[in-house]
Amino acid sequence: MTGDAADLFAMATSFFDREVPANRERWEAQHHVDRDFWLRCGKLGLLCVSIPEEYGGGGGSFLHQATIQEAYARHGDRSWGNSMHSGVVADYIHVYGTEEQRHRWLPKMATGELLGALAMTEPSAGSDLKAIRTRAERTGDGWRINGSKIFITNGGSADLVVVACSTDPSKGAKGISLIVVETESAAGFSRGRPLGKIGQHGSDTNELFFDDVLVPAQNLLGEEGNGFAMMMGKLPQERLIIGITAVTAIELAVAVTTDYVKQREAFGAPLIDKQHVRFELAECATLAKVARTFLNECMATHLATGLDLPTSSMCKWWLTDVQCRVIDKCLQLHGGYGYMTEYPIARLYADARAQTIYGGTNEIQKELIARSL
Repeated sequence: MTGDAADLFAMATSFFDREVPANRERWEAQHHVDRDFWLRCGKLGLLCVSIPEEYGGGGGSFLHQATIQEAYARHGDRSWGNSMHSGVVADYIHVYGTEEQRHRWLPKMATGELLGALAMTEPSAGSDLKAIRTRAERTGDGWRINGSKIFITNGGSADLVVVACSTDPSKGAKGISLIVVETESAAGFSRGRPLGKIGQHGSDTNELFFDDVLVPAQNLLGEEGNGFAMMMGKLPQERLIIGITAVTAIELAVAVTTDYVKQREAFGAPLIDKQHVRFELAECATLAKVARTFLNECMATHLATGLDLPTSSMCKWWLTDVQCRVIDKCLQLHGGYGYMTEYPIARLYADARAQTIYGGTNEIQKELIARSL
């Protein structure tokens, strides 16, 4: 991060330093971030920063989006769904949308007036996207959607939901399309209660239901039947985003644990004086360094030529696996206090587990890598 990216990081860090500690407990209790926070982020230019200025965005690149994400992630909080809103949904609309769709939705996404969600996962279709059952049938002037989605980030607040639907079940993956549902005007659309999760309590995660939801024809994103290919094309960036969160959490875990073992005494001396503790931290610090180096390489490749699918799978599975391993070791070094939610390491531990699941399970990532060998 140099130049304007460094300036953006400094500004975002200053804002998050004030806002995140002051609001985290309320966000976790209500299971979502306040809309006012989104609107203030929009005024500061922290939303849709990689979208061109002609559509209301910041005119930057994915580097600027990653910069904002890292500034937020350094607080160890997983409440704010901007990585989905700006890094995924806005990018889908910018790359695959028509000019009319871009001008209709992106400016208000950049201000925080419209919040975005991507609805792929279903109760019976997780990493296997070809098993999608949510059906979109043609009507006289649009589409009728029936089905449900689950584990949807920003699901409880989203004004725009990009829904993966089967528009021709006979064609399998080639019969999947992406349709944008504008929730305010969508009769038959409903949301379930916030889902109770092990961690990431402040993250807005819901089940969504579509009961004869009528959507205008012009809300089809991209070409009919091209939805699966579009999702595959964007998954590398989504997995890189997950990797950024993983590395930042690893580094934070090592930092807070190092501070803790310097202060905590056992058997008449600080824990840091024990060889086992020092060796555990040495391993964790080394893994953090290797993880950051690998992430930087993936970032450079993505910014230059776009990250290929096998490498993005390596990035996602390995970094999240290391995240869970390092945080587990760091929690152990806290002893009983590591199990108390008032300590940052406990929240990092609970929040980490889902990282190996969403974005395609780590087992799926290994399968994708193996296919490339």
